Amino acid sequence: MTEQYYMPVKTISGRDCLKNSSDALKKYGDKALIICGYRSADINGAIGDATYALDSAKIEYEIYRGIDPNPTVEQVRAVSDIAINKRCDFILAIGGGSVIDAAKAVAILSTNSLTDDELFTLKDFDSVLPVIAVPTTAGTGSEVTQYSIITNVKKETKSFVVSDKIFPRIAYLDGKYMENLPHDTTVNTTIDALSHAIEGYLAVRSTSLGRVLALNSIRLIAPILKKMNQEETLTIQDRDELLYASMLAGIVISQSGTTAVHAVGYSLTYFKHVDHGRANGLLMPSYLEFLNIVRKDDISIILDALGMTTITEFRTLCFSLLETEKLTEEEIIKFSEIAINAGNIHNTEPKPTIDVLRIMLNDASGLN
Repeated sequence: MTEQYYMPVKTISGRDCLKNSSDALKKYGDKALIICGYRSADINGAIGDATYALDSAKIEYEIYRGIDPNPTVEQVRAVSDIAINKRCDFILAIGGGSVIDAAKAVAILSTNSLTDDELFTLKDFDSVLPVIAVPTTAGTGSEVTQYSIITNVKKETKSFVVSDKIFPRIAYLDGKYMENLPHDTTVNTTIDALSHAIEGYLAVRSTSLGRVLALNSIRLIAPILKKMNQEETLTIQDRDELLYASMLAGIVISQSGTTAVHAVGYSLTYFKHVDHGRANGLLMPSYLEFLNIVRKDDISIILDALGMTTITEFRTLCFSLLETEKLTEEEIIKFSEIAINAGNIHNTEPKPTIDVLRIMLNDASGLN
């Protein structure tokens, strides 16, 4: 079996790394478009560090505040128009996965005239604007992936933009931006990172190196999740470890992709507005139970990395940290019918039937 590994992202980590490594930005142009959410990047200090770095490097910039939690194609098109009109040379994305994913789509649309279908189906482009990523949550790992996940209203789900050209050029990792994250946000994003590591380990397209990184990520996340479950205050060192673990899990899925958990979870996010990480966490226990029928050795390895011996222990942790989501029978049928057609399903071994997806949704709803 042939395996490939490609990871072109330069990562710079440590306290104040953005301010202290501004020279790394100079090669990407004379003007940046900073994109972020509505207020968080100002509150956590990341905007101040970014503008300090750009000023130090004598790079001009525009700032766009207002990326939505689940950005649509329409929104990224509007932001790309700003990048074009302001003649920006690169994108500096500050935020969680939604912001970084949006930045990647903006980078493509700023240099390519594409229909929505072309955006989601083409994998190569003549050029894209460089993206610099400053993650302020530890969840998606988007700072080290070639994926941009955008809300696709036409298909009533989230859709992938995939291209090696949208790997960020630099990822600045500084846990200080997460110090004041709300508890729920920290839990949900941490569960998201954990789902990436677990799914990446189990995916059809998993790789030898990816499995090593996945287990490392799981081992870092597990004790911090238990600490959160006991409502203990996380230290700045905990935040740094979560950010590192999330980055590792991002590298894992950049090689392996995700599985049925994500396929089902997208409907919970699109239709029910369930946070992406929470959706994954509600689905993972029944997903592991399904795989455990034929993949006991793999599941045992994952449980060992979690410091657990049974899936029941994992279920107890997930459902202690996360509230179940009430679903009607009609919603369960609809969401499973959408998910069964997702590409992630084919990356799951054994491949689930629609009945298995319904069981997962029933479990997320607390009905099992």
